[in-house]
Amino acid sequence: MSLTIYLSYRRAVYDIATITHNLNGMAGEANAYTLIWHPGQAGISKARQMIKPLSKVLALVKAEPERFKRHNPENAWGCYEEFIRFIEAYLDACKACPGSTIIASN
Repeated sequence: MSLTIYLSYRRAVYDIATITHNLNGMAGEANAYTLIWHPGQAGISKARQMIKPLSKVLALVKAEPERFKRHNPENAWGCYEEFIRFIEAYLDACKACPGSTIIASN
């Protein structure tokens, strides 16, 4: 299973990033599971609202790699580096189109 993030803007929907559910433990360690997997439950619907919290998550995960690498799945479906790339792609898209609506599809 995976999570795909889409941004919807002016009747167009853009596929931004996909991540395996195997990395939800890493997101949980960063206190970002709800933020990433269920942004609506975190009170976020627009990309502009995601920029600051996602920037904080990225900074934390990059600052403490060993803390997060221990959550690499044993089956090797997903890894720390993939989690970083996902967050960076998601954040870049939010910055590029802050007025778009976030759609998280599990």
